[in-house]
Amino acid sequence: MTKARSSLISVDATPYYHCVSRCVRRSFLCGYDEQAQQSYEHRRTWIEKRLLALAGAFCIDVCAYAIMSNHYHLVLHINADKAKSLTQRGVVERWLAFHQGPSLIHRFIQGDSLSEAESEQCGEIIEVWRERLMSISWFMRLLNQHIASEANREDKCTGHFWEGRFKSQALLDEKALAAAMAYVDLNPVRAAIAATPETSDFTSVKARINAIENDKTATEGLFPFVGNPRENMSEGIPFRLMDYLELVDWTGRQCREDKRGQIDSRTPPILNRLGFDSAEWLDAYKHAEKGTLIGTESSIKGALSLLGRKRLCGFRLPAT
Repeated sequence: MTKARSSLISVDATPYYHCVSRCVRRSFLCGYDEQAQQSYEHRRTWIEKRLLALAGAFCIDVCAYAIMSNHYHLVLHINADKAKSLTQRGVVERWLAFHQGPSLIHRFIQGDSLSEAESEQCGEIIEVWRERLMSISWFMRLLNQHIASEANREDKCTGHFWEGRFKSQALLDEKALAAAMAYVDLNPVRAAIAATPETSDFTSVKARINAIENDKTATEGLFPFVGNPRENMSEGIPFRLMDYLELVDWTGRQCREDKRGQIDSRTPPILNRLGFDSAEWLDAYKHAEKGTLIGTESSIKGALSLLGRKRLCGFRLPAT
């Protein structure tokens, strides 16, 4: 039985979520269909372009993504502080980037004189939009509806394109966040369609590596790495980028069956900092797509009431 979104997504429980959408039809989301002898590779660009455009308008940050042949993975961060700090005009401009909006709002933007009742109504509409700008459900809706429409138009057909609603998984602590991000970024390697992270097309890890190679300090459209949040007041993912890249590379080597006897046994610094040994980390990585919650037992217990849940469930990571 499906669960209400309110029991799966709550910014009070955690701002980080792993989301997955899968294609329902036999025809490909992306990639090359051998049976039909047709390439759908260009659709990866559709998804990536739409994803980053939505991230620029919404108060939802993209931590990681991987666009596969019949599904895609995202790790998203709900930026509630950014949403709350937006002016009314800022909220309207972001929402109208993807919507028409009522005439009353356009009058507000143009600076027309509004009656007291109109101003009150305008304010109510804007506050609804403010909430939606930090809603993963609205974010995923605008992403999936657009891709489904474009794919149906190209395939000259109608009907469902996606396998129901997207799957979401709450990432309750830093261990869960690191495990989910590595799982997402290593999807092409795990599927044997890329040899290394830097050759994994349409993934966030490749985008970050490309930015480094081009001497850029940040990757456009992606939530930045800021290191230890207790030492750095900047907003972003609480790891160092180089530690994370080392972690992804090390994890990828463990998951390659032909590399098991040749791996570098050195453990990346991030594993020590998060309280993992190598065996624990690989167990967490393997379970990164199982269940609707992932975190230490204390993190899960603390989130249950915020998510309106009573039973202790989800994948439990070892405590530090």
